[in-house]
Amino acid sequence: MKMATHKIIPLALALGTLALNLSVVDEAKAASWVAIKPLNTARYDHTATLLPNGKVLVVGGLGATDYLTNSELYDPSSGTWTNTGSLTNGRQQHTATLLPNGKVLVAGGFDGAALSSAELYDPASGTWTNTGSLTTARYVHTATLLTNGLVLVAGGISSGFVLSSAELYYPASGTWSNTGSMNNDRVAHTATLLTNGLVLVAGGLGDGGSITNAELYYPASGTWTNTGSMNTGRDDHTATLLTSGQVLVSGGLDENTVTSISSAELYYPTSGTWTNTGSMNIVRTWHKATLLPNGQVLVSGGKNDFTGVAQSSAELYDPIYATWTYTGSMNNARFDHTATLLPNGQVLVAGGYGSSGVNSSAELYGSAINATLKITSIVRMNAGDLLITWNTTGTSNIVQVTQNLGTGFSNLASFVITTSTTNYLDVGVVTNKPARFYRIWSPQ
Repeated sequence: MKMATHKIIPLALALGTLALNLSVVDEAKAASWVAIKPLNTARYDHTATLLPNGKVLVVGGLGATDYLTNSELYDPSSGTWTNTGSLTNGRQQHTATLLPNGKVLVAGGFDGAALSSAELYDPASGTWTNTGSLTTARYVHTATLLTNGLVLVAGGISSGFVLSSAELYYPASGTWSNTGSMNNDRVAHTATLLTNGLVLVAGGLGDGGSITNAELYYPASGTWTNTGSMNTGRDDHTATLLTSGQVLVSGGLDENTVTSISSAELYYPTSGTWTNTGSMNIVRTWHKATLLPNGQVLVSGGKNDFTGVAQSSAELYDPIYATWTYTGSMNNARFDHTATLLPNGQVLVAGGYGSSGVNSSAELYGSAINATLKITSIVRMNAGDLLITWNTTGTSNIVQVTQNLGTGFSNLASFVITTSTTNYLDVGVVTNKPARFYRIWSPQ
């Protein structure tokens, strides 16, 4: 099964008519959370990886009494969890990376000490095998799949020392080799693969506290270069690549004051600069951020500081208006959980730590993409408006219209289809913006 992607239909100014079939999202239930069957084993600080077959692999973490070797699979078609092969080494605060060959690489982590071991999961057999070990044991590091198929591991902590070192995993040989070190030691940072193939590392905890520094990794040369610094030093934050190519950083912890952060900022790869954007409604750290098919970002859970309580609230970031709005709250408060976008457009949240301790509960956000929209015509009208006509087999469905502003596509309108009869929308009336170059997209 293919990963969730966006089906893009570019429309020039001189538009004729065309017929298209698109999948669309049921917006009527988009703000709801539904509790599903719990994990077989309660855990936090684990990983969750979407597999090519559409299932989700949950690995390791810290359980009620020990570091877990257990792994389990979530099947969206049945809504059930099934135990699969166990790791050789129990671990938490490790990384899990889906490789181009469909296997999952788990590297490093903590089992009372930093681990250098790495293991591969084969979905075909449901088994784990050892692969080459990291050159440096580490945990709370990052792992990024590069466009060349190698995996970049950076930073973390080992034997009480924060690391600047980085290394590459070669899937063909199952070996690791050192690459250029970062300019700054850091742990609990973020690493984001940009659309240009570079890797943006931002923030984290350094020797002097939470840092503002950010740097770029160049795979071609194996070197790091400083880029613009964030406006606020933070660690244990989230970083999300938006559909525009910008990176949204949200929340985190300021170690200097031991308080969580509500602010968010955007990184612009073209200029290498950061700009503050709207702040979340509450402070949070150890939360999760998930890019939704409509281009918005769902932030879930977290806590307000080292000693604070777990949060059940969730909110949405709208990149068009740079605003955060509350959406439905989770059924269970949690932090250090996982949040995985499923191929059907829902978000699976699993595990974490809450008011009652280690959590086994799981829940889904949103509704499955299960309706079909047929665009029957798209016509350019006077004054640069677009007239869109459609038929649909579902109700209360949503589709996006975006406009090219020269620096990337931005969201012009989200409109809801409420009947199964022919409908139309004059995009110009909704947005009051002239037509330049539009596209209509929905998750597929």
